[in-house]
Amino acid sequence: MEWYVTLIVVLVPLFGLMMMGLPVAFAFLAVNLVGSYLLMGGFSGIEQLVLNTVGSVTSFTLIPIALFMIMGEAMFRSGIAIDLMDTLDKWFGKLRGRLALMAVGGGVLFSTLTGNSMGSVALLGSSLTPQMEKRGYAKSMSLGPILGSSGLAIMIPPSSLAVVLGVIGDISIGRILIGIIVPGLLMALLYVLYILVRCRLQPHLAPTFDVPRVPMAVKLRATALNIVPLSVIVFSVVGVIFLGLATPSEAAATGAFATLLLAALRGRLTHRVFGDTIFSSAGISVMVLLIVSGAVTFSQLLAFTGPPTGWSTLSSASTSRTRRSCS
Repeated sequence: MEWYVTLIVVLVPLFGLMMMGLPVAFAFLAVNLVGSYLLMGGFSGIEQLVLNTVGSVTSFTLIPIALFMIMGEAMFRSGIAIDLMDTLDKWFGKLRGRLALMAVGGGVLFSTLTGNSMGSVALLGSSLTPQMEKRGYAKSMSLGPILGSSGLAIMIPPSSLAVVLGVIGDISIGRILIGIIVPGLLMALLYVLYILVRCRLQPHLAPTFDVPRVPMAVKLRATALNIVPLSVIVFSVVGVIFLGLATPSEAAATGAFATLLLAALRGRLTHRVFGDTIFSSAGISVMVLLIVSGAVTFSQLLAFTGPPTGWSTLSSASTSRTRRSCS
């Protein structure tokens, strides 16, 4: 079987299952099972699939994923994230597009503190969307900033996706986490500039409304209580990696410990909150690990059946023809 036929036979079912609504992890699993049986020698191929799957999820570098999930779940379930949103609300005042800007600001802070885009979407959507609809915000200026800023969780450390990509691509996790800081903050700045310009040119997209004036003393007090302590969490993850004091796995552990400690110091780390945090983070982590194992095994299936080699040969031949024609 030609390599391009194999590539089509493998990719079409994978994309078809995803389009049908099957979770990504199970789509990879189904294609890997059938592909291993048909293309890798029957049950011996499935046995190799199992060995590859076990090897892909027993990597020590995957530990930060579960710990980052614990950070995010503890932040949201203990109410620390809600306090953060209340503090941002006090600072934005009567600024045009303030709710959209709050979505971006909250998304950046949640991304820096938790790396959990799903929790960020849930909190920002439940707290800001009703207010945006009530104030007459257009969909593009309500849902757009929430989804866009929540997506920054994959661009600003701690980022679980960065760990996944590092494991799959065999790249230094620490370098990825440090390298995505500037692009993530740049994207956030571009979001803010876009909202300000768009609201200036089309004021009807984000109507202004009266908000109670908050004294500066109240703002500073809320900042000191709800934002400044969070800098300890940021340093415990990003700072220790940047200074070379800890590996990414160790930094994830210190970040999770700092988050739980902050919740405990505020008297919010009850048995129920702790239990819900652990079980919820475990469920999300398992799904992520299934996706990682499926992606790694799928790449090995492609490598065994030849499409990467065929594509590389085709690209090399095309490059050679282009050079000859230019010369």
